[in-house]
Amino acid sequence: MSRTTKLVIVGGCGHVGLPLGIVLANKPQAQVTLLDTDAAKVECINSGRMPFLEAGAEAMLRRVVGSTLHATLDSSCLRDAEIVITVVGTPVDEHLNPTVNELYRTVDKLVEQMRPGSVLILRSTVYPGVSKLVHDRIQARGGSIQVAFCPERITEGNAIEELTKLPQIVAAFEPDALRRAHELFRCITPTIIELTPLEAELAKLFTNSWRYLNFAISNQFYMLAESYGLDFYRIHDAVTREYPRMRSFARAGFAAGPCLLKDTLQLAAFASNNFFLGHAAMLINEGLPNFLVGQLRGYDLSNRSVALLGMAFKAESDDRRDSLSYKLKKLLQVEAREVYCTDPYVPDPSLVPLEKALACADIVILGAPHALYRDLELPPDKLVVDVWGFWPAHKPSRPQTQAASLA
Repeated sequence: MSRTTKLVIVGGCGHVGLPLGIVLANKPQAQVTLLDTDAAKVECINSGRMPFLEAGAEAMLRRVVGSTLHATLDSSCLRDAEIVITVVGTPVDEHLNPTVNELYRTVDKLVEQMRPGSVLILRSTVYPGVSKLVHDRIQARGGSIQVAFCPERITEGNAIEELTKLPQIVAAFEPDALRRAHELFRCITPTIIELTPLEAELAKLFTNSWRYLNFAISNQFYMLAESYGLDFYRIHDAVTREYPRMRSFARAGFAAGPCLLKDTLQLAAFASNNFFLGHAAMLINEGLPNFLVGQLRGYDLSNRSVALLGMAFKAESDDRRDSLSYKLKKLLQVEAREVYCTDPYVPDPSLVPLEKALACADIVILGAPHALYRDLELPPDKLVVDVWGFWPAHKPSRPQTQAASLA
């Protein structure tokens, strides 16, 4: 961009929109408005504070807030925007099918206020073909608004760094829209990859499904090894150490959060439910908490108290969306005498301090491997369950099971 461009990010106070807005606003060519419906987040951002954890974001926010970046509840900002970026995607419903109603409602409202000749960029994951439907929906209304699909590719907590280093995929239906999207993202990252919209939609789903499948492989191997009373991480170390062909062999752990499962399910729906690898991965990853509870039954779980450390869906995050720690909590509450959950970052009034959880529990389970748990001194009388291999020094003896006795 050679001149100042006015941008609006719809849903701009969330995990996808806010980091992008901050990075763009730190460039001299962009004037960024974050449009959102959450008044508390809008006030927080306009005061120069981040509403969630994101490495390096708050310092960058303070440099631009009030000058090249503003947050607002007022949708009239759309009238002057040359580019509007929306982070509304297509979630899955209770039947595990993708839904487009929310996206359509959002687009219809945006188009009513956007100026002719502006560009609407879809940023969040959508079901394959939906960006074309959005484009056709706008054209059917006689509008001159162009449509592009430029999927986000960041991980929560590392968005600021990744936005400026990772290649950006851009796709559009009009050559001018593709050029404008290319120019927009070229100002923040050195590599731009141009695809057709359908290719870009599948590229996003392939990426998240690939990660989800990789985690499922490791979790399946973890359950297999543990079922026979073996230490998964001794085997993992043996097959990965100085052996490049196993470099992609992930560690075991909870594969959760708002994207990986959802996008795998969307790809399965697109494949007419013939994506058998995706279905198997879902059963494995979602079944890991059940496996852990099953393993603990051999320790007379009904007479034990359990401490669950880390309730976020991943390490160094305050995001609890679709966290498997909460699924594990529900399972444990059925079978254990008492369950104490703790997390230094997650805002949840039901959580207890770490000290209380450790003092009251017979069993300690690591839900999210936050760095501050690394050097915990766990009493030797505690049974420790560490799927992540985070505490290699804690290797409790296992109950004798039929599988183990056959080994």
